[in-house]
Amino acid sequence: MSNYLAPGVFVEEVSFRSRSIEGVSTSVAAMVGPTRFGPVRGRPEVVTSFADFRRIYGDIQDLTLGGKHTLNYTAIAAKSFFDNGGKLLYVARTGNFPDPDNSFGIASDTDNHVTFSSRFPGAMGNFTLEFDWRDSENLLQIQPVSSPAVDEVLFLEATGVTSSARSGASPADGAFPVTIRALVRRVSDTAYAIHQNLCQITDKDDAPVDPASFETNAEGEALLESAGLSRDKTESLRFSRVSIRQPASGSLDGGAFGALSFSAPTDLSAFYEGDHWGDRNTLLGAINTEGTSFQINSELNEGVDSNIDLPLAALAASADTVQAVMVQRTFDIAVHSGGPDGPIVHTYSGISTAHDADNGLPHILPSEPDSRNDQLTSPVACEFADDISAGEVLPALYNMFDEEAMNPSGLSVEGPRFLITLEGGSDGDAPQALHYGGATDEVNGSSGFAALEEVEDISIVMAPAAAADADQHQAVVAEMQKHCRRMRYRIGIVDSRESMALSEVREFRSNFNDSRLALYYPWVVISDPRGIRKTINVPPAGFIAGIYAYTDVQRGVHKTPANTPVIGALRFAQEINQFQQELLNPTGINCLRSFPGRGHQVWGGRTLSDDPEWKYLSVRRYFLYLERSIEKSTQWAVFEPNGERLWENVRNAVDAFLFNEWRNGRLLGSEKTAWFVRCDRSTMTQNDLDNGRLVCEVGAAALKPAEFVVFRVGQKTADS
Repeated sequence: MSNYLAPGVFVEEVSFRSRSIEGVSTSVAAMVGPTRFGPVRGRPEVVTSFADFRRIYGDIQDLTLGGKHTLNYTAIAAKSFFDNGGKLLYVARTGNFPDPDNSFGIASDTDNHVTFSSRFPGAMGNFTLEFDWRDSENLLQIQPVSSPAVDEVLFLEATGVTSSARSGASPADGAFPVTIRALVRRVSDTAYAIHQNLCQITDKDDAPVDPASFETNAEGEALLESAGLSRDKTESLRFSRVSIRQPASGSLDGGAFGALSFSAPTDLSAFYEGDHWGDRNTLLGAINTEGTSFQINSELNEGVDSNIDLPLAALAASADTVQAVMVQRTFDIAVHSGGPDGPIVHTYSGISTAHDADNGLPHILPSEPDSRNDQLTSPVACEFADDISAGEVLPALYNMFDEEAMNPSGLSVEGPRFLITLEGGSDGDAPQALHYGGATDEVNGSSGFAALEEVEDISIVMAPAAAADADQHQAVVAEMQKHCRRMRYRIGIVDSRESMALSEVREFRSNFNDSRLALYYPWVVISDPRGIRKTINVPPAGFIAGIYAYTDVQRGVHKTPANTPVIGALRFAQEINQFQQELLNPTGINCLRSFPGRGHQVWGGRTLSDDPEWKYLSVRRYFLYLERSIEKSTQWAVFEPNGERLWENVRNAVDAFLFNEWRNGRLLGSEKTAWFVRCDRSTMTQNDLDNGRLVCEVGAAALKPAEFVVFRVGQKTADS
């Protein structure tokens, strides 16, 4: 009570209502099994659609376990769960990786300056990374010039030029016609100098002419007299100006890496000193600050022995084949699954080639992302060597790029693609029961069923992939049984194995006697979601879990999840008739059956318990719902004074909860007979009180399913 010290009016808030009990959700499912990708340890993440599942745990394609291809039953079950009305699914990936360090997809340059790796193990981790350069605008400009400026360097192409020879073979009159393709600089109104003697000159017989045949200036450059270049004395005369414009992404100050691309291999050896670079369509190097030259970097171009300083004006000589000059300093990465033409599963944007930039590769593709979403969905990590220095990132990337894709053949309609393929990812061997059971690890994260213990809301668990392994199936179901008992409020869905005979499924069922397990038989035939075959057979657990969740939301957990269509089923692997079900149903094996005009139905709702009190699945699940709801909503009573007032509050809370259940048609009987709640001296001894125990007894009359609907029909004699 408040301590009032001065006179006045005081208002205090009090509650005259009993604490209410809120019903818990029973439609949250969880699944343990191998997947193509995703984390194998840590708290499982909930997915709300199959698209979410694929984003975290990979696609629906086959797994390769122990060298054998097997259907991806976990992914197929997840799809089936959502197709049948499920909304929330937790997934705990399990795997058996004998050599975990060598189960990741990896790519590195020869000097190990840059290393890419998949963040999770699995064959899907053999991604193809496609680099898309953001500075994709063509910086090259080739323009015709009619009147060159003095000292301006341009490309000259002229035929039929008449020039006097000072040396070499020449006609008797001392003059002969030549064809000139050269870089020239206007030195006066009447003369041009061949810039650094970079030229191709041929006579009328296409024989090469030495530039020394012409008069030279003080620098030793061949001079072309303007009289010989006048338009009335040449058959063709064309000047071209080549320039590099500044990219929209920023200035080229200090130079920048770039790519020079041709539509076909081009020989410009006359305009630099050195050998031709081979049949490359793309050349990598640096653009100088002034935008006048392109230095071809030997480290970036296989087959180029030394750095080549190529004047950009020389590109006018190949105007028909030169395509573009593009700066390369910022890029995006598209992560392809299943090869360079496979679907894009993730993208990274705005990455710099600088080794120390805030948007460099290790910052955009970290091994341990900061956000939870990136921890789950980022598929690739990148690390730099400790001794990496400026300018070494791009050469390392080009060392990893696919040479053939970067230089497509002349017949290809595609431009160059910058691709890096990760290799070495493996799905490992088939998981064993101990991998499904998992281990509790507070440091590195728990795995398997143990990881599901960290999530309270789960009420349905399954392991559909285990049904495909005859050697481990029973042991995995035993692990699931232990998990359901330990967590108390969970039901495990058990799959039969494919193509089991009636005697085999009865024998398998005899290994278990537990009201927290429900067995379904046979497998479901569906259209192949991979598009490889027409149909495939899959375990029923994913379908059944979705039906559980849908029924709970639409009708309530008291309704048996049966007499419900299996969405996505084309038929069942074995056709079960009434006489066969009469053999299976009494043992608690729930059948999936097809009926003419009614489709494919779940036609059973029993547990694997021989206790008549808990033989019906709906009764077992409904009481788990009541127990969990009461437990969760009465935590407020702990450490309260254990007396009449507390007992009354607890009775009122539980009684109000059960009254609401009865009013909603979930209990059998009248308001006076459908339930009872006792919490008083009749339920507690003095010993209980002395030891701090409050004992409340609750009884509820559950509705059982009308499993056998009987109509008694007989003849009636008409009254006379």
